[in-house]
Amino acid sequence: MAAVSDVTTRAAPAAIAAEPRWYAHGFNRAAVYRVATLAASVLPRPARLRVAAGVANVASWRFPAERAVVRRNLARILPGAPDRELNVLVAAVFRNFAVCFADLITANRRADVATLVAGIEGMTELTKAARAGRGLVVLTAHLGNWELAGRMLARDGARPTHVVVAEEADPAVEQFLRGGEGPVRFVTTRTPTTSLGLLTALRRGEIVALQGDRALGTRGDISHTFFGAPARFPMGPFMLARAARSPVVPAFCLLDGDRRYRIVVGSPSLVKAGDEAAALGRWVATLETMVRRHPTQWFNFYDLWSPPA
Repeated sequence: MAAVSDVTTRAAPAAIAAEPRWYAHGFNRAAVYRVATLAASVLPRPARLRVAAGVANVASWRFPAERAVVRRNLARILPGAPDRELNVLVAAVFRNFAVCFADLITANRRADVATLVAGIEGMTELTKAARAGRGLVVLTAHLGNWELAGRMLARDGARPTHVVVAEEADPAVEQFLRGGEGPVRFVTTRTPTTSLGLLTALRRGEIVALQGDRALGTRGDISHTFFGAPARFPMGPFMLARAARSPVVPAFCLLDGDRRYRIVVGSPSLVKAGDEAAALGRWVATLETMVRRHPTQWFNFYDLWSPPA
C-alpha cells in the first residue's frame, strides 16, 4: 500500500527538498499481493481476518524499527500512557493494518463492498454540499481503510470520483490494486499538470479525494502544531479547493469493534482567498481529534515530526 497520497498545486524546485519516500518495505511487490490474495480468498472473511491478525502478531517483530517508531508516535498521541499499555497498542496497530490490508486485496474492489460498511455518518451534509455543483474536495488520512472510503464515496456520491494516490514503486502493484474498471479514477502525481486536471474535474462538479496527513517536501508544505509539536502538512488540497471554489470535506473510514467499517464525514467548509493556512489549521485540529480517538488505526510507520529529507 502506498505511504504517501497528496497533491500540491504547483511544482517545487529541487532545491527545496527531494520528494520524500516516507516508508517502503520489501513486501510491497505484486507477487506478494497475488500470493496473499490467493491464500486469503479461500477463507470466509471472519477467518481471513483472524489469520491476518495472527500473522501481524508474529510478523511485526521482524520490523523492530517500525515498532519503535509506532511506539514513539503513540507515546506522543497518548502522553502518560504506561509502557505496558503502549506495548499493547503497538501490537494493535499492526493487527489493524493487517485487517485493512486483507480487505484491500480481497474485498474492497468487489461489487458487494457495502456489506463491509456498518454505516455512514454525515452523508446528508455531504450530499447537500454536492448539490451546489462546485465539486467536493474530500480530505482523509492514513487512518483506517482510506482506499475503501474512496470507493464508497464513489458509489454513494453518484458522480465521478478522483482519488489522488502516490505512485507505486512497482507498476505491477499499481495495476493490481487499482487497475480495471470501477467507479473510482485513481490519479497519481506524476506531473505538475495533474492539479489542472483535478481543478477541471471539480469545476465539473466531481469529487476529488486526497490525503492530508503527510507533507510532500515542497514549497506547498507548512508547519503546524500537531499533538504539541510542529509537523509539516500539505497546503495543496486547500489551494485546490480555493481555486475551484469547492468545499473541503473531512472523511474517515474506521474499523468498528465488530470489524466492519464506519465512514465518518465532517462538515463541509469553503476556503476563501488568503484563508488557506487557517483552513489547514482546522483540518489538523480535526485530524488530531480523530487520531486521538483511534490511535491504533493511524498507520504511520515513520516519525511525522521528524520526516526524512
